[in-house]
Amino acid sequence: MILVVLCVVVGALELYAGRQSKQQAAAFVRRVDELNEHVTKQNNVLVKVGEQLTAELSRVKRDVLPSLDSRLRDNTRQVEELAALVHRADEYLRAQAERLQELEQQRVTLAALRRKLAEVETSVRAVAEASARAADGGAGTAGGADVEAALERLAELERGGAEMLELQRALTRTLEEVEDVVAELLSFTEGELDDAVASALTARPRTGADGTSVNVIGRLWTRDGQLADILTEVYERCVRANRLRIRFRTTEAANGSSAADASDRRRYFLAGQRPEDLGGVFTALLISTGADLPREGSPGPGALARGRPGERVLPPGITPEPPPEDEAALKALLRALYESSGAVAQIGPLLAVRSRDELLCAVLTPPQSLELESDEVFWDPAAAAVRLRRLPSHQLWDLSLWAAGT
Repeated sequence: MILVVLCVVVGALELYAGRQSKQQAAAFVRRVDELNEHVTKQNNVLVKVGEQLTAELSRVKRDVLPSLDSRLRDNTRQVEELAALVHRADEYLRAQAERLQELEQQRVTLAALRRKLAEVETSVRAVAEASARAADGGAGTAGGADVEAALERLAELERGGAEMLELQRALTRTLEEVEDVVAELLSFTEGELDDAVASALTARPRTGADGTSVNVIGRLWTRDGQLADILTEVYERCVRANRLRIRFRTTEAANGSSAADASDRRRYFLAGQRPEDLGGVFTALLISTGADLPREGSPGPGALARGRPGERVLPPGITPEPPPEDEAALKALLRALYESSGAVAQIGPLLAVRSRDELLCAVLTPPQSLELESDEVFWDPAAAAVRLRRLPSHQLWDLSLWAAGT
């Protein structure tokens, strides 16, 4: 009985062990099938990605690389042309430097000649006085006539030397202006060259929004020659205060000649800001400036009865905060314009006109600027003031009272 029981127990254990082994084998098979299915899916995904990469590489080889090669050739040709231009400009600058050195030597020679003529004139005058005292009769008269003729000749030579010196100074100033223009042209060319090289290296088109491309135009003209230098300095300070860079500037006379005159027309090519951004900035500045205008029968906003129009009277011991740099620069430009009997200043969309009776400012739209440019009224304060009076009220500011009160 014991043996039979043991055999039954052993058989039951063998059946249990066989059942467990079958379950483990089935679970292992299922796991292997799941892993196989997962690997198959991953393989399919990799195949799709490989096909997409292959198609993208084919498109790059077919479309991008040929256009990039042509763009590089074009940029290389432009770089070579700009390099040739820079080389010619450098040669021109060296030639002008040599010419300036020669003119300086001529100036020194003319100065020495003038001193020598002065010494000769002094000695001849002394001889003439001695001859006049010692001579008598006709001989003295003839000698005096000869001396007077010699003195007149010396005076003519002196006047001719003075004229030559003045011409040499004018030529020197002209050459200095040419040198400044060439230097600005070289700077502008170098900026364009850097932009072209960067565009070629990065394979990106030139967008013109890098702060170096010319975006807006500036103009400056005044009728008063004594204020021309001061007005130019104040104008360029206002340009820099509004985060603009002077890329290039030209000067031409009102009659189209290149001679220096009080009525020279100055053109500025500016970069660093877009016209629409400048329009908003100048509108805000003019609104702030116009807020200082006195009201009829009352002082300006925030001013007490003891203050001037537009001046805020603060309690003792309190220092007013200085205005922002762009606002201070614009007000300085407007005050300088008001001191002139006739002037025009433009910075992009901003146009300030000083006629004999008023000071007007306006923020123009591109079509309005083009219309004024076509009618050639930018350089005529009276005509420009008449045209500005036709603008809508939100674009025009009459600052005559403000400028007179400050």
